[in-house]
Amino acid sequence: MLADLLKTYLASTFAYYLKAHMFHWNVEGPDFGELHEFFSNIYEDSYSAVDPIAEYIRTTEEYAPGSLNRFQELSQIQDQIKVPRARLMLQELLADTQTMVDMSKQVFDAASAEGREDVANFAAERQSSHGKYMWQLKSYLKDARA
Repeated sequence: MLADLLKTYLASTFAYYLKAHMFHWNVEGPDFGELHEFFSNIYEDSYSAVDPIAEYIRTTEEYAPGSLNRFQELSQIQDQIKVPRARLMLQELLADTQTMVDMSKQVFDAASAEGREDVANFAAERQSSHGKYMWQLKSYLKDARA
């Protein structure tokens, strides 16, 4: 059911946003300025998707979850309560970004199957955004050119 998938997508998007924002606040090291800005780009982009997802849920005549407890129950993004080193932040966000790419594909497929081109288009745009972050995160983590 599209509504249930969107609820999980909303919770995961919010958790992804929050983690990227926490990394933005706490990153340290020689690449501080660059990573501080990079994490900012990710969290701002992710936050911009939260409200539209909630509104798409409402178009299915369901209620959008909105509590931290409910988000934690639904999210496919694991919470981070420690402050990892910069490289570990990048690695963790890379894994989470892959999760978001996969979820975007699932939402796209479900929305297409239900004839919801509006939601499918939105999911395709989110997949594109996350795909860009995948490339950038992999580039930050690459040690040397092959």
